[in-house]
Amino acid sequence: MTTPRRLPPLNALRAFEAAARHLSFTKAAEELHVTPGAISQQVKALEEYVGVTLFRRLNRALMLTEEAEACLPALHQGFDKLAEATNVLTSSDADTRLTVSAAPSFASKWLVPRLADFQEHYPQHDVWVMADMELTDFIKEGVDVAIRYGGGDYPGLNVEKLLTEEVFPVCSPALLEGPQGLKSPRDLEKHTLLHDSSPDNDESCPDWPMWLKASGIDGIDGTRGLRFNQSSLVLEAALSGHGIALAKSLLAADDLAAGRLVRPFDLKQPIEFAYYIAFPPSKAVLPKVRNFVTWLKTTTQSEALESRA
Repeated sequence: MTTPRRLPPLNALRAFEAAARHLSFTKAAEELHVTPGAISQQVKALEEYVGVTLFRRLNRALMLTEEAEACLPALHQGFDKLAEATNVLTSSDADTRLTVSAAPSFASKWLVPRLADFQEHYPQHDVWVMADMELTDFIKEGVDVAIRYGGGDYPGLNVEKLLTEEVFPVCSPALLEGPQGLKSPRDLEKHTLLHDSSPDNDESCPDWPMWLKASGIDGIDGTRGLRFNQSSLVLEAALSGHGIALAKSLLAADDLAAGRLVRPFDLKQPIEFAYYIAFPPSKAVLPKVRNFVTWLKTTTQSEALESRA
C-alpha cells in the first residue's frame, strides 16, 4: 500500500513560494491577484501546518529563515513540474502550434530556409520560431523545443546532439579574381578580416589570430577588420564582398552550395561545441515534438552525408 502524501494546502504553498521569490507580500499579492493580507494569512496557515517559522520581519523587510531557504529549491521545482503536467493535460492533437527557440544565426541561415520541407511532411503543425540566444524558460515562454549551440550540458532536459561543427575561411567568389585575388593564405594580408564576436563562450572556436597561428602564418595582424555580434551578419558581410570570414560549416552550407560563398583554402578546424536539441521530458510525449525532432535529425544527417560525398 502506498502511504498517502502529507501535503499542506496548495494555496498556502503558492503564497509562500511567491512571497519567497519576491521577498514581499505586496508583490506576491500582485502576482497572484489577491490582497497582501490574504498572502499573510496563507503564510501564517502554512507556518502553523508545518510548525516552522518561514519569514523574519526586519524593518519592514522580509528575510527567509534557514528552514525556508532549504525547502525553496524543491518547492520551485515542484511548481515547475505542476506547470509542465498542466501543459501536457491541456495539449492535444488539436494543439497544432509548435514553438521552437533557436539562436538567431541558426534560425536565419539554416532553420527558416528548410521549414517548408517540415511543413510538407507535417502540414498539421504550425511552427512559431523564436530567435533567442538566452536560456529558455519552457514553461513561461511556452516553448516546445530549443536548438542551442553549446557544450550540451542542459540539466533537467532531454538533450540530443544534432550536429558537430568545424570552422573554415569563406568569402565571395569575386575576391578570388584580379591581381589582389586570394590564391594562398598569405594573401589574407591584402583583404579585410571579418570577425564573429557572437557571445557563445566557445573557447575551442578559433578567431583569426588563433587560426593564423594554427595555420603557421605569421606577419599578418589577425585583430584588424570588421566585427559583428551575430554569425549571420558575418556571413552577410562576406557575401557582400567586404572581406573573409571564419564560418561555421552548418551556417555557411546553403551559401556554399549555391556558389554565393567559396572556400579559398582547403583548411578547416573542428571545434568542441555542437548544435543540440533540448526539451523537457514532459514534452517528449507530444506528437508535434516527436515529429520535429525526427525531422531535424533526419535532415541534418542526410545533409551531412551529402557534404561528405
